[in-house]
Amino acid sequence: MAAALRRVDDRADRLHVRLDRPEVRNAIDRAMVDELHEVCAELEAWPRILVLSGTERVFAAGADIAELRERGRDDALAGINSRLFVRIAALPMPVIAAVDGWALGGGAELAYAADFRLAGENARFGQPEVGLGIMAAAGATWRLRELVGETLALEILLAGRVLDAAEALAAGLVSAVHASSDLLKAADALADRIAEQDPTAVRFTKRAFRAPRAAHPEVDDLAQSVLFESPAKHERMTAFLDRRKP
Repeated sequence: MAAALRRVDDRADRLHVRLDRPEVRNAIDRAMVDELHEVCAELEAWPRILVLSGTERVFAAGADIAELRERGRDDALAGINSRLFVRIAALPMPVIAAVDGWALGGGAELAYAADFRLAGENARFGQPEVGLGIMAAAGATWRLRELVGETLALEILLAGRVLDAAEALAAGLVSAVHASSDLLKAADALADRIAEQDPTAVRFTKRAFRAPRAAHPEVDDLAQSVLFESPAKHERMTAFLDRRKP
């Protein structure tokens, strides 16, 4: 069976993985889920920035409908896609989704699980599940509301509204829109900026940011107590002060 993912860039500070089932518009099937779990296991053991992208003109056009049609109650309760996307969102280092073309259904929900979403000019986001007799159950019912607000999220979830790149930018779903030819360069540039920071501080900040409101400020104080004792803090602050000396 052909691999569902392709490693585009594999470096010490980042891993760029491309969804690579163009013959079915990168539909997310069980094989792709399993391969993404393998990526997660690797990045949990060796934390790096993850960049996710699709192929030309499509990020991921949802779950594999032929496979989805045969799933039953036990498959739903197993949370095949939802638990993967929770795992991706919880990766130690930031996740960047470079989305161009269609991101529908589970493909859109995969993008929502990223920390950053960059859009190509042809990006389209939508949740067609209710038209297929199911619901968006892999994160859209709660992540989308957090990202774009309740009113717009309900229109996307219940009325089939599809956001183009400009609308996604205006709604705050993506942080920037780029020409399709420049999208991956923009994702790399963002990864470069993150990689310039102290990786331990990045990891602690991401964890604190994702913590529930009730956990603050204790989670921030605990994280800072560890960072205050790190060699990187002393080295980076010393370098900063040395640059300021006349």
